Amino acid sequence: MALKVYNTLNRKKEEFVPIKDNHVNFYVCGPTVYDYFHIGNARPLIMFDVFRRYLEYRGYDVNYIVNITDIDDKIINRAEKEGVNFKVIARKFTDAFFDGAKKLGVMPATVHPRATDNIDGMLELVKKLIDKSHAYEVDGNVYFDISSFPGYGKLSGRDIEQMQSGARINVDERKNNPLDFALWKSAKPGEPSWDSPWGPGRPGWHIECSVMSMKHGNKTLDIHAGGQDLIFPHHENEIAQSEAANGVPFSKYWLHNGFLDIEGEKMSKSLGNFLTVKDILTKYDPIVIRIFFLLKHYRSPIDFSEERIKEAKAALDRLRNAYHKIEYVLNAADAEFTHDENSDNQIEAYKKGIEDAMDDDFNTARAMGHFFDIAKGINSLDEHDKNAFSYINAAKQIFDTLGTKVFGLTFDTQKKTDDLSNDLMNIIIEIRQNARAEKNWGLADLVRNRLQEIGIVLEDHTGGTSWKYI
Repeated sequence: MALKVYNTLNRKKEEFVPIKDNHVNFYVCGPTVYDYFHIGNARPLIMFDVFRRYLEYRGYDVNYIVNITDIDDKIINRAEKEGVNFKVIARKFTDAFFDGAKKLGVMPATVHPRATDNIDGMLELVKKLIDKSHAYEVDGNVYFDISSFPGYGKLSGRDIEQMQSGARINVDERKNNPLDFALWKSAKPGEPSWDSPWGPGRPGWHIECSVMSMKHGNKTLDIHAGGQDLIFPHHENEIAQSEAANGVPFSKYWLHNGFLDIEGEKMSKSLGNFLTVKDILTKYDPIVIRIFFLLKHYRSPIDFSEERIKEAKAALDRLRNAYHKIEYVLNAADAEFTHDENSDNQIEAYKKGIEDAMDDDFNTARAMGHFFDIAKGINSLDEHDKNAFSYINAAKQIFDTLGTKVFGLTFDTQKKTDDLSNDLMNIIIEIRQNARAEKNWGLADLVRNRLQEIGIVLEDHTGGTSWKYI
């Protein structure tokens, strides 16, 4: 089955064919680093990380680019409020972004370009647009003239005349058209600025992504991705300025994830439901957060709630418990595996099911269903049946490759332990085994029950006793 993706530009699923052989230039709009990133930002961060991993699994050479917007009005305003240089704010929240991404299991990008490192490229692109009569300068500001680009609105599907009518409020009279957007902003007193042919100033938000993506990718990207909220105006404006300058399509495929609500409402600081990843990770296992997003198709809206998180935790526990049984059986095995053709065929069908789901516009929700089917099969197996070893061994390979390397999941059931806690549990199990040998059933039951009260379950097997978290 060929990989198909939903292209926002053409509003349909299309077969994915890279521009050059198996090489993929994949650009994702990264954070504006003025605050701790929130749970809504985590969705594209996690989902496009999974897409990148799957493309690599499929054999593509992926050049994955995630930018850092480290100069912006919001950064400047926060710096002024705290009485510090804007670089202090940008550095603090850039570090926080990388720390949160790492905890969420997100792989580092091939490159993380920063806007302030690419000012020269932005100046060059602005000059090029002026020279081609796609932009004009007014009082040190440079604006893109949308009337010079006939394709404006093709990504969002918006009607230009309607947009112009809606933009008449608070119009900047210096613009030729209320929808013309800033490529370069003249500096206000006390603001950070860079020298330019139009006077001191700083780049507009949209020009930053165009320059960084072209520098580290190509004039035409294979994939440009981001949240649905970026379709207009950010991505629409990126297309206009990039294609006007270069005369070639800016990106072959456009991918956008759906919106996220909190308990059925839009996330807002004023509503008191603004959830940062930093705070969320103090309450939840980061892999639960990954599962939460994976259980929903990336283009669908998603509601973040305690109930949904509990469902995600239960789903992860099912997979971890199955993986725990896999490891126990394989470690305890004292015989050669007997390859059972029926088991081999069944596990291969699950693998194909996962791959087919991902080939269908990265349908992680459907793919996860096959993982749960595998887990159900594992839990129903007789661990002493030699024919089961073939199934279990193959299942482990799927968990380790597709589960861990593609979906970024970890199946370690002993998620809170280190070597010391393992040693302590082994001592407790030994004490209980001695109590059972001495027919001290009261003590043996007491140990089991007290452990269960703190979320630890003992499982007795022919070869001994194992333990896991509930």
